[in-house]
Amino acid sequence: QVQLVESGGGLVQPGGSLRLSCAASGLTISRYTVSWYRQAPGKERELVASTSTSGSTNTADSAKGRFTISRDNAKNTAYLQMNSLKPEDTAVYYCRLDRNYWGQGTQVTVSS
Repeated sequence: QVQLVESGGGLVQPGGSLRLSCAASGLTISRYTVSWYRQAPGKERELVASTSTSGSTNTADSAKGRFTISRDNAKNTAYLQMNSLKPEDTAVYYCRLDRNYWGQGTQVTVSS
C-alpha cells in the first residue's frame, strides 16, 4: 500500500535547475527521515541529502550550496531543489523514507 512517486526529472543544460518531488501515499512523511540518493551508471548509489523529523538536514559535499531538501507535510511530499546543475549530477535519483521505503527513481540528465 505504501507508494512513493517521484517526478520532476528530465534533461537540463549545465547551470539549470530542477525540483524533484516525492509524493507519498500509505504513510505520513512527517513521521520519517527523508533522504535523496542518486546512482549514476557504473557508480555506487550515494546519499545526496537527508532531513530528519526535527528538520535538521545533511547534504553531500558535492551538493552543498546547490541542492536543498525539504518536505511539505500538508502535501505529504518531499522535494529536492537542484540548482546550478553540472554534468556530474547526471544520475537516477531516488527518494527514501526511513529504512524500508523507496521511490521508483527519476532520471536527471545534465548535458555536457
